[in-house]
Amino acid sequence: MPWTHATCPGEIMNALLAIDQLSIRFGDQCPVQDVSLELEAGALLALVGESGSGKSLTAHAITRLLPHHAQCQGHIWWQNEDMLNAPQARLLRLRGQEIGMIFQEPLAAFNPLHTVERQLMEAVLLNPAYDRSSGRTRMLTLLEQVELNPNVLGRYPYELSGGQRQRVMIAMALVHQPKLLIADEPTTALDVSLQKQILDLLKDLQKRLNLAILLITHDLGLVRHYADRAVVMQEGRSVESARTADIFEQPQHSYTRTLLAAEPAGQPSALKQPQRCILELQQFSVAFPVRRGLFKRVTDEILAVHALDLCLHAGETYGIVGESGSGKTSLGLGLMRLIPSRGRILLDGTDLNSLNNRQLRPWRKQIQMVFQDPYGSLSPRLSIAQILAEGLDIHGIVGSEQQERIIQALEDVQLDPASRHRYPHEFSGGQRQRIALARALAMQPRLIVLDEPTSALDRTVQSMMVDLLRRLQERYQFAMIFISHDLKVVQALSHQILVLCRGKVMEQDTAAQVFAAPRSDYTRMLLQAAWLSAPEDAHQKI
Repeated sequence: MPWTHATCPGEIMNALLAIDQLSIRFGDQCPVQDVSLELEAGALLALVGESGSGKSLTAHAITRLLPHHAQCQGHIWWQNEDMLNAPQARLLRLRGQEIGMIFQEPLAAFNPLHTVERQLMEAVLLNPAYDRSSGRTRMLTLLEQVELNPNVLGRYPYELSGGQRQRVMIAMALVHQPKLLIADEPTTALDVSLQKQILDLLKDLQKRLNLAILLITHDLGLVRHYADRAVVMQEGRSVESARTADIFEQPQHSYTRTLLAAEPAGQPSALKQPQRCILELQQFSVAFPVRRGLFKRVTDEILAVHALDLCLHAGETYGIVGESGSGKTSLGLGLMRLIPSRGRILLDGTDLNSLNNRQLRPWRKQIQMVFQDPYGSLSPRLSIAQILAEGLDIHGIVGSEQQERIIQALEDVQLDPASRHRYPHEFSGGQRQRIALARALAMQPRLIVLDEPTSALDRTVQSMMVDLLRRLQERYQFAMIFISHDLKVVQALSHQILVLCRGKVMEQDTAAQVFAAPRSDYTRMLLQAAWLSAPEDAHQKI
């Protein structure tokens, strides 16, 4: 007999999963309030909203993976059983066996000291139906289902690419043939081609295994092309629930319309005439040495960036795009002289690669960098004012001029200068990225290199960052190298595009030419993966 303490409402008895008026409290705070949704067997439901909207908390509540001090009200019906009242023994059988879960960051979910085979086998052997021999057969079947070569079994998680780690995570979630798979932001850190591969894989598994999928995401592009239905969440509440086609064609709630309008759009700022080249790369390349033997002698090298040429004008943005491992970040770090490079880096005619560290210092303030992870690049022990003052101190900008620059930089990125005495952990992800940009602006640079500055941000925050960068570039006329795998953001900001694949230039042209009529098959593949230039059927809603 089920142990439910309430009767499942008749209108949701046919649903595999139904959440009815769920609220989650942590003391006086209630980050999830009155959330309701239904998911049928074999369907894909997207739970969409900005960071902090309660998406992950709602998903974790399904299997009661919440902190011990969380208080839940309402009902979570799993096949007509009320799981909020289920005993712990039932929950242990439910997790993994009936409901599988893949997490946003697979590297953090794996044990770095164990091989993929050991961790996957551990999951398989939790099912008493398998022994070592049959368990290995099951492992190989799972790898085939997620389209992975068996040679990954002997490797450690850090030796796999992001896409491979995510596929292993999916295989682990499918070990016990669950009826529901919860996918919590499974593609956030992946480039566009890997995103499409992972979502295509999930959609294929859904059809072949009659698998229900709860997809948690803030990317409306993924929702539009893969979900059958969508639930939109705002500040802990479910504000709209409908078929995906209806959500996009006839959104009912104002917040849904805000999300749909938040896609990065528009054109880069018009270039002023006459243009002059402030940065020129000539036969620029980056190589990493391969060391072998007892004495770690250099025996070979890996070319991360093959010889390329580039000319960047004042007020211009050069978008650098490509998949993970294509050499985008190596290019940025190399031209910043943070890693060794070959060729010429000409800034106003001066070759930075010919300068030693002492000679290079005066030029540093003219080229600044904004890193992908602002939290990792901002010292947690320093206040925002101290963080912005570090570079100014090094270059002898002190006193009242220093304070004026700090205040102006914070105002430029639309942050209250009064907040400069707070610390990085007191700000949201979008605010931290603005602080990282303010640190660069305080130096009044002529060139800013931005490495994936919007990859971890919601679409609404991304859109605001794009608008902010456009306004600042038009005002100060600095040049930008914008490194990203998000082609929609690149299209909204870039005048020129450089497409990299394994360090080689696949295409190099104006943004208008690249997006309208790409010349290389690789560029066309990237555009199709981002649904910017796709076959007709790619635009049809599933």
